Amino acid sequence: MRAFGLALSIAGLVALVTLPTRAAVQYPLNLTLDAQGKMGATTITSKLTIKVDRPMEDSRRTRVADALQHGGYPNALNTLRPLPAIGSIASQAKTVDVKYTREEKDGSLIIIGDRPLFFLSPDPTKGRPGYELTVVTLRFDAKGGVTGQMSGAARVKPSPDGGVILDDYAEDLVQLKGQLGK
Repeated sequence: MRAFGLALSIAGLVALVTLPTRAAVQYPLNLTLDAQGKMGATTITSKLTIKVDRPMEDSRRTRVADALQHGGYPNALNTLRPLPAIGSIASQAKTVDVKYTREEKDGSLIIIGDRPLFFLSPDPTKGRPGYELTVVTLRFDAKGGVTGQMSGAARVKPSPDGGVILDDYAEDLVQLKGQLGK
């Protein structure tokens, strides 16, 4: 497990819900990104489509954050999954619903899908139970460039400092790159 300083560089989902966000992202957001992941010595390249119709409502974000902090990962999943989809994350093989978004003060966007999009691991004996989320962090530059990272299968837990620790199924996060409007 590692502190997911990039995609969840949040002082926890709890801290995020208490701060107002600024509108850095234009909705609806429709992106097609190049995705590059590593599985052992193999590099896998694919296209990823991310659509977010609207930002998540603050009250729903608060419910999910409180569920994680006070009831752990299973409780957070049970709170997240019944929420209405506000978008999707799709590979060529599978699509998952986006149920959580959060715009950071630096303009980056955290997106969480309620199911795993894919499992990348060179270890065929590694179990998949518990890795039930897709987590994406996107950063936007002034020229319309988009970069980010993704965990296609992840689980989270609260950290002692009120933050969130991400456990990624893969050895490395998938790197994302693209352009707004393409």
